[in-house]
Amino acid sequence: MTSSMKKFVAVVLWSAIIQAGWTLDTAKIDNLTALKGKLNEKEGVYRVTFPRADVKVAVDGWTMPPFMGLGTWAAFTQGSDTELTVMGDTVLFEDEVNAAMSAALENGLSVTALHNHFFFDHPKVYFMHIEGEGTTEMLATAVRKVYDRIKEIRAANPQPRDSFGATGLPEKNSISVEPLNAVFGMKGEENNGMVKFTVGRAATMHRVKIDNAMGVNTWAAFAGSDNNAVVDGDYAVAEDELQSCLKALRVAGINIVAIHSHMTHEQPRILFFHYWGRGRAKELAEAVKAALLVGGLLQVSSPPQD
Repeated sequence: MTSSMKKFVAVVLWSAIIQAGWTLDTAKIDNLTALKGKLNEKEGVYRVTFPRADVKVAVDGWTMPPFMGLGTWAAFTQGSDTELTVMGDTVLFEDEVNAAMSAALENGLSVTALHNHFFFDHPKVYFMHIEGEGTTEMLATAVRKVYDRIKEIRAANPQPRDSFGATGLPEKNSISVEPLNAVFGMKGEENNGMVKFTVGRAATMHRVKIDNAMGVNTWAAFAGSDNNAVVDGDYAVAEDELQSCLKALRVAGINIVAIHSHMTHEQPRILFFHYWGRGRAKELAEAVKAALLVGGLLQVSSPPQD
């Protein structure tokens, strides 16, 4: 039996199970997530939640009760061709974001957005959205691992850190451009010891062609020195490219700092994620390029031509 045939049979069998009155195993979800959820019978959704009451958050000088928007949650419902679908929003502090994201990606969940909800919040709060399809065992366990990773970080440091903890950058930038040109197979834009690489992609918006110069691009900018550098930038990815690119950067230790959209009504739909990494300039460049290749955003591999 071919793989497509097997998938078809699985869908038919699962549809039959649903029609026969399959119900959510709420007790199992409670047990695996270590939380007590609540069933919305009308929508067929079982939702577990907990308030981020472990760290006091002030917004514009006002201590914010968790009820006002500091609740982490995951909602489970029957899938179309899998046992369950899960969606969720996870309240995170800056030093928790990338560890929680890695835990999600490593355990079969997709990370679909990362952004802020407030201004003038102390400590700064981020919200990471997740989704996934699979069995009750897989999804509830994955959600638990994300939450456990957050608890481990707070147990080690009750108050969120206010820096990545890396050594300071040199006052004068002195990035050697040629080794990075060779990595990316193109010439970078140089500016006072810094260098930047940009790769555009074609799209349309309101029937108008948009590309690199209109902001549909992936870029990486390097500063510091060859042995003590920072890279920051933005990836422009189609929906199907997002997870593989995130995984490639996280495996290399690059921090993801935002995932969101920049436009509306574009075709194909383009998502953007911003990142920040520290280390040796060439190693950072190789990590950025690896994610470009994984996402199919870069085909150039030969050295740049004069």
